Amino acid sequence: MITVAVLTLSDKGSKGEREDLSGPAISAMLKGIGAEVKHYEILPDEKEMIKEKLLEYSLKVDLILTTGGTGLSPRDVTPDATLEVIDREVPGIAEAMRSEGQKKTSRSMLSRAVAGIKGQTLIINLPGSPMAVKENLEVIIDVIPHAVEKIKGDTSECART
Repeated sequence: MITVAVLTLSDKGSKGEREDLSGPAISAMLKGIGAEVKHYEILPDEKEMIKEKLLEYSLKVDLILTTGGTGLSPRDVTPDATLEVIDREVPGIAEAMRSEGQKKTSRSMLSRAVAGIKGQTLIINLPGSPMAVKENLEVIIDVIPHAVEKIKGDTSECART
């Protein structure tokens, strides 16, 4: 089983001014791959706070999915925090999400989402809207179990025959 932390990054959500629909949408989709959300929090768009939580949860779970804060506004700092925390970037994940998103909206190219590895934890930034979360997670959800296995040290061959 893949253990997961979901972090929703939203100033309004952290103050109770907006209901978080994206975090629960992530949790529901993850059940399909046998993943279990062990931790769920709503945080304001504060880079240092996000970094602290990413570091904390990277010691506790296999996968951290963030939602929100991936755009161009001055308060969108999730990718910046993630880049400061990860040991290695996994650019293909974010590239795949943006590429598939382009088929639905040209605004997909404005996403600054990143993905990477901290220790033995995969961290992936997702957009903030529930529909965009669903669309982006659908693109990558099938590779998450394999990615987690490899990060954890699985040495079996990956080549297709």
